[in-house]
Amino acid sequence: FGVPTRITCRTYKGKPGILNIERDASLSGKLHNKGVSILTSWINANFAKKSPANIAATICFEQNYNGVDGDSATLAELCLILSTIANIPIDQGIGVTGSVNQFGEVQPIGGVNEKVEGFFKTCKLHGLTGRHGCIIPVQNIKHLMLNREVREAIEKEQFHIWPVSKVEEAFELLTGFHAGHWDEKRSRFEEGSAFDKIYKMLHQKSDEKKAKEKSVKKRSPLEKRK
Repeated sequence: FGVPTRITCRTYKGKPGILNIERDASLSGKLHNKGVSILTSWINANFAKKSPANIAATICFEQNYNGVDGDSATLAELCLILSTIANIPIDQGIGVTGSVNQFGEVQPIGGVNEKVEGFFKTCKLHGLTGRHGCIIPVQNIKHLMLNREVREAIEKEQFHIWPVSKVEEAFELLTGFHAGHWDEKRSRFEEGSAFDKIYKMLHQKSDEKKAKEKSVKKRSPLEKRK
């Protein structure tokens, strides 16, 4: 039986990097630690193309007392970090499972049936609204052998399965906002996109620092002595 888990994230000004609270509490396995490092790599590769990205974030599996391992939550963790930076809420009626590599490609996971059925039971307890569902790796479609109750709910469009192959697809499903693509010619993300907002947030501190240094350089020797 797949037990749904709530993951939270906070971002703030501080030493750049993603702090894995589970690791600090000795509750995180090697595979999960590796997954967090991959998230850091993806974020830097996408948002630090021209200058370092100023991101300090903490991620945590709330009320986890037995430990966490594996990389099945990396897709959810990455979307969560991005939504927190952009201050864009995530639809809590959608469950997420999936591994992510350094290129943002979603990779298959194990126990997909148990995870979908476990989240379905949670949604059913709260009352199905027709907007509930699960995001899963596209490679796991062939592994689906869901019980009759879940299949009937899907047929009635009370519950949904969304297969994805890229981080951007999952992000857009969870937030309803267009992720945006990097424009090589203009060296920026599409204007008005979520990733454009994230890019600006991550480089805001650097831009402010540069502006301050520029103003200092313009000051005359007399002003400096004062």
